[in-house]
Amino acid sequence: MKQALALTASLLLAAQPALARPVLVELFTSQSCSSCPPANALLRKLKAQDQDILPLSFDVTYWNDLGWKDTDSLPAATERQDWYASLRDSTEVYTPEAVVDGHAQFVGSDAARMAATIAAAKAAPAGDVPIGISGQEGLAISIGGGPGTGSLLLVGYDDIRRTGVKAGENGGATITEVNVVRAMVPLGSWNGAATAFQAPRPAGQHVAVILQAANGNILGLAAR
Repeated sequence: MKQALALTASLLLAAQPALARPVLVELFTSQSCSSCPPANALLRKLKAQDQDILPLSFDVTYWNDLGWKDTDSLPAATERQDWYASLRDSTEVYTPEAVVDGHAQFVGSDAARMAATIAAAKAAPAGDVPIGISGQEGLAISIGGGPGTGSLLLVGYDDIRRTGVKAGENGGATITEVNVVRAMVPLGSWNGAATAFQAPRPAGQHVAVILQAANGNILGLAAR
């Protein structure tokens, strides 16, 4: 089995394009948050205009008892935002919040700051460890070698989701979100050596693998 995984890893890595990985743009949002639609629209615009980013919408749970339960909310999304808050020595979370490449955290509807932060991340990425993803129902995931250590997260997401909200701050509105995260599966740790994983395909039309350092920096990223 180890020989088969090693061969799969080498083949997948050989097939990787010689381009830098995309910049990860995370938006923590909620269908119940009246401030979120402009941030959702900004993420939708970025997805259409910039092929060098991977935008992901993470619907949090802490709005769910305020009139409307977000149909795409995930406890793991709330936990991820809490972790980002801890990196800035805080317990404060809010929506809409953007996190670019695991580092910069700011209001997700701030278009000027979003553009500047993405440009900075493209110019100086924290890492570009190659990641390969193959398979359908069963995924083969290869991680290249590189400096540092980190953890791996498998994400399943849908291209676009439109939800008619019937109550709460957005009652009567249709909320449109792109790259909506449907599942988050920790794969394990990475110690800098090339390795390979196998995992069932999570819920969602597409999958992404995020390699992230303990300080939040994105060391590797791939999607398909």
